[in-house]
Amino acid sequence: MMEPEKSLEDGKIHKDNPAATGLSLSGEELERILKTGTGGLSEEEVRSRLQEYGFNDIPEEKKHPLLRFLRYFWGPIPWMIEVAALLSAIIQHWEDFGIIFLMLVINAVVGFFQERKAENAIELLKQRLAPNARVLRDGVWTEIPARGLVPGDIVHIRLGDIVPADVRLTHGKYLLLDESALTGESLPVEKKNGDDAYSGSIVRQGEMDAIVTGTGVRTFFGRTTRLLQQKPPRSHFQQAVVRIGNYLIALAVSLVSVVFIISTIRGDAVLETLQFALVLLVAAIPTALPAVLTVSLAVGAMALAKKEAIVSRLSAIEEMAGMDILCSDKTGTITKNSISVAEVKTFPEATENEVIITAALSSAKESNDPIDMAIFARQSSMATTGVPSDNFAIVDFVPFDPVQKYSKATVRNGSGGTFDVAKGAPQAIAALGKLSDQQAALLDTWVLELARRGYRALGVGRTDARGAWQYLGVIGLFDPPRDDSAETITKAKNLGVNVKMVTGDHVAIAKEIAGKVGLGTNILPQSSFTGSTGRDALRQLEDADGFAQVFPENKYQIVKVLQEGDHIVGMTGDGVNDAPALRAADSGIAVAGATDAAKSAADIVLTKPGLSIIIDAIYESRKIFRRMENYAVYRIAETVRVLIFLALCIIILNFFPVTTVMIVVLAIINDIPIMLIAYDNAVAAAKPVRWQMNRILTLASILGVLGVAESFLLLWIAAEYYHLSPGIVQSLIFVKLAVAGHMTIYLARTGKQHFWEQPLPTLSLFGATELTAIFGTSLAVFGIFMQPIGLILALMVWGYALFFFVVNDIVKVRLFNRIHPYS
Repeated sequence: MMEPEKSLEDGKIHKDNPAATGLSLSGEELERILKTGTGGLSEEEVRSRLQEYGFNDIPEEKKHPLLRFLRYFWGPIPWMIEVAALLSAIIQHWEDFGIIFLMLVINAVVGFFQERKAENAIELLKQRLAPNARVLRDGVWTEIPARGLVPGDIVHIRLGDIVPADVRLTHGKYLLLDESALTGESLPVEKKNGDDAYSGSIVRQGEMDAIVTGTGVRTFFGRTTRLLQQKPPRSHFQQAVVRIGNYLIALAVSLVSVVFIISTIRGDAVLETLQFALVLLVAAIPTALPAVLTVSLAVGAMALAKKEAIVSRLSAIEEMAGMDILCSDKTGTITKNSISVAEVKTFPEATENEVIITAALSSAKESNDPIDMAIFARQSSMATTGVPSDNFAIVDFVPFDPVQKYSKATVRNGSGGTFDVAKGAPQAIAALGKLSDQQAALLDTWVLELARRGYRALGVGRTDARGAWQYLGVIGLFDPPRDDSAETITKAKNLGVNVKMVTGDHVAIAKEIAGKVGLGTNILPQSSFTGSTGRDALRQLEDADGFAQVFPENKYQIVKVLQEGDHIVGMTGDGVNDAPALRAADSGIAVAGATDAAKSAADIVLTKPGLSIIIDAIYESRKIFRRMENYAVYRIAETVRVLIFLALCIIILNFFPVTTVMIVVLAIINDIPIMLIAYDNAVAAAKPVRWQMNRILTLASILGVLGVAESFLLLWIAAEYYHLSPGIVQSLIFVKLAVAGHMTIYLARTGKQHFWEQPLPTLSLFGATELTAIFGTSLAVFGIFMQPIGLILALMVWGYALFFFVVNDIVKVRLFNRIHPYS
């Protein structure tokens, strides 16, 4: 886990994190260490510190666009395509060269623009930084761009400001800060002299002077952005594509090399052999593999969009199919991010209505304070019988002060009399008057009980006719769970997904929410797991039901440690604090109402509130995964079937069973129907799924070898039994490869099942498959690009292919279930 940055020694500023200086020092000591006088820094000192610490912004490591673009021409599949393009140029097949080169450029352009995603996320994060700051320099208050601040500057922050840097508050009454986008805390945070405030927080109440302790990437906010800049590892989807591609390329190169060497030794024309080897190589390279899989993902993305989930990284859909752990932010995701009154405790002489109305009188609607808004909401929904609140008028109002810890108002009633009301920390309200021992004990019991249940206690009191303070009761405040959270979590568990809550709130609140939505209550505070490493850390995180009091780097590290334990991890969130974890997760999911930074860092953005849409996304992703797996099986099987058959014919029989034109046509008519596998029917797996290459290769090899055997049998029958001419034999073999290859689609899509079992193929897939097979057959019947074979011979090949289609299906099911009985 990530260790916190160490403090300073010997009173020197820590260059990597100046904020660490003041974490345990008073304001005066901090000013002394930062050498800041009462008049602020001098311009000369500012220039010196700018030279040392840099500007108060987030620098980016930028590579030249041309270099980033050229990186996409480097790798196993690009290398093979580039070799094919070079060979095309050598033998002057300029049409082939043009097509291959265009394909390379398109792939590079798509990858280049996808890389812009992380840069956009960082730009959106930077927009949360305050554009200007009021700073004291050379004894004069001026307003400057916030990027010009340096450690040691004295700044003034007030209502509505975004805190421009990490600061230590030094002078003023108090601040009420909204840190929800940074820490995930749903309630505003009270700050007073000596407290730290973080860059990016929003001032909801109060104004204070402060001294800058950290700027740029050395701020709390900057560390979050620095985590976001880290490039995530290659996705499981990309790894699978590369592994499949490498397997096919290795097979193709090996066989083509053997064919070329033997043909050369036998004295065959070098140019003719090179041309045939080139076409064979291009046909075998899985250039369509990324395209077909991407189409499958794109179709799924459109289906998810209809269900109000926008996909920004297609491979995240496939990752979601294998997701076995979902780390969910609490505030605004599992909960409503809307403070509400959960419970009201009253002393015997008061009623619940009196407590709520008294609390409302000591609140201000114009403050937009979430606690005040919750009280007004409760007041409007309750019956106000016996308390004519409409007759009250506020004479004087004192807003909440974190030093006194209560807000207070003087109220005039309908008869002209006045009284005081107050709400705030329970013990602060108790200090206004005198409680009996029994009342004090009861108050302590209430506060402890509410805390254990995750509620924030708010005391309410008023003065009586004699001016003496009377304690009316305590209000329990709560951010309630969403109505659909419990049901969604139950469905996720049934799908084999372990949901873990991740929140910046306190452990008691997290446990209360976890209990209400059906999660376990083994909630770990940040302090209990940040010191663990290796297997101990992984075991702790795996066993936990959630994590509380976490910072952005903790969320990020939780995701990374679980990934190192071979888990596919999803992460939901909505704030700036969630952005690094969203970026690092295999499937980063920004929920409805998320910040722009979170949306840009995420792979999937939900536009509908709550988590219920995630269940639909899991189902859809698992269907998409099944389609992609089916295609992978088919593509490998076809490569094995065609390449091995052709290579063996050339090596053993010294006979080219098809011409180069036939190979090109075969490749085209094979690719057309398989594109529609993206629209095929598929069943969602009941548990998380992953790429099992041994399973895929086993099934593909069975189908490929069976195809080779039946092709050799047809070749023997045509040449040795019917003594057909070589040209007619080649046309027969072409029809057989086309028809049987298309039927292989039905065998590949059903896996360990028989082809007649559910789900049956869609009409579009079936129609495209059969029409292209008929088209290929018609070329042989009428002798286009080859010698004509007539309708009778073509129908015989169809009957032969259909017979072996049934035989292969039976052999496939029995062999595969024997090799992989539990897959």
